[in-house]
Amino acid sequence: MREIAISKSKEENLVLRLEGGRRLHNHDTVRHLSITNSSEDRETDVGELKTTVDMSRIRSLTVFGEWRPFFISDKMRLLRVLDLEDTEGVRNHHIKQIGELLHLRYLSLRGCMHIAYLPDSLGNLRQLETLDVKDTFILRLPKTITNLRKLKYLRASIDLNVNEGITEKLPELMRNRLCIFTAALLLLCLACTTSSIGMLDDEINTRDVCTLGCCSFLPSIAMLLDGNGVVAPRGLRRLTALHTLGVVDISWESSVLQDLKKLTQLRKLEVTGVNKKNSKKFLSALAALSCLESLSLISKGKPGLWGCLDAEEKFSPPKDLKSLKLHGNLIELPKWIGKLNNLVKLKLSETGLKDHDAAIQVLGKLRNLTILCLPHKSFHSLEGGELNFSEGSFKSLVVLELDFSGSKCVKFQQGAFHNLELLELSGYIEEVETKFSGLEFLPRIKEVQLHGYFYDVYEQAARRLKEDLLAQLSENPKKPILKTSGYF
Repeated sequence: MREIAISKSKEENLVLRLEGGRRLHNHDTVRHLSITNSSEDRETDVGELKTTVDMSRIRSLTVFGEWRPFFISDKMRLLRVLDLEDTEGVRNHHIKQIGELLHLRYLSLRGCMHIAYLPDSLGNLRQLETLDVKDTFILRLPKTITNLRKLKYLRASIDLNVNEGITEKLPELMRNRLCIFTAALLLLCLACTTSSIGMLDDEINTRDVCTLGCCSFLPSIAMLLDGNGVVAPRGLRRLTALHTLGVVDISWESSVLQDLKKLTQLRKLEVTGVNKKNSKKFLSALAALSCLESLSLISKGKPGLWGCLDAEEKFSPPKDLKSLKLHGNLIELPKWIGKLNNLVKLKLSETGLKDHDAAIQVLGKLRNLTILCLPHKSFHSLEGGELNFSEGSFKSLVVLELDFSGSKCVKFQQGAFHNLELLELSGYIEEVETKFSGLEFLPRIKEVQLHGYFYDVYEQAARRLKEDLLAQLSENPKKPILKTSGYF
């Protein structure tokens, strides 16, 4: 099908694929240009490109591999799509004039790790509908982004892990903001000096190093931002067409919470920085998002989400919420989760729930829950305890991802998981040998996946676990298969 699509696009002069090492032929009327360029291939020549392609007719540009500055021409005034996802070598100065592409509707810089900021000229793109700068080093969105009234999809994230990655490795006396900031500044100056005397890669110059440090690393340390989130400017409420927003750090700019209330068309929201100081305002904003279908909350570190999601009895979460992801220390499951009757997917990551029986009882009553992910550290510490899935619970669940590390027994009682088809088990096999029971009672199970890690001394325990699972599955009328990975 791929070859047929390429052939038809060539016949219709719809898409032109330029691959390094291949000579170009005249394509005057091409609308969509796709460039694949690598250091191993013969590089596309600037003169050859301009003479064979009428750049003024290009409406869409996609680049794979390595970036070359001449890929964007001043003649591309009617460009609507610019996709540079995972393109290597894109620098801040390459997108400085991005605001001149007034007809741009789609812009993706996802995975461009050398991009540390967006220029103010971004505000000129009044037709822009999609902006994806996820997995870059952009820490703060420009103020002019509030001019993009047609923007529907905004994704941005950065994972510096400043607090966890840097402070834990420093001596205790140096674990404060001033010391970390000073040390980072010295390292930045050293890096700039090193690049200026030619000790770094030729593609990385002093300007790139200094921009990356001054726009990302140093501000993140100075503000002590939580990992993943970016800072949004005031006035975000103007983006009334927005239906996807993530990941925004709400701990630094308090006005963002007031802006969130006005984004009534939001369907998907990802935020970080929820804490006890702003939790009430956040829950108030959350209650106002009546159209919200997907919510993701990220809060790393020891405090995490503990005590931040406790709401009053009258609090009403978005009734159409279908997907919920909570990442961070939670300790206790918020009571309002039991009200999410339309919830389809739930993931609890590093939540450290202490009362796992109470949590399982609440979740088991969610009538539309189809996918449940309980990965590593979802529970505080099982300490040889039991995970008991009682009769009549999880009636709609189809996929269960469960980390069994430290549990002595995992029981699937008869009458639970009536629709379960896929069971994904993972864990560290240590002194506590986990026993599973009731797999023969799962009426619709099709596949069980076992992903485990263990030291050589626990190899026999791992073998016994695998044999026990196979024995139970062999007694199941559906004859489900067992797939293993990891050290098995």
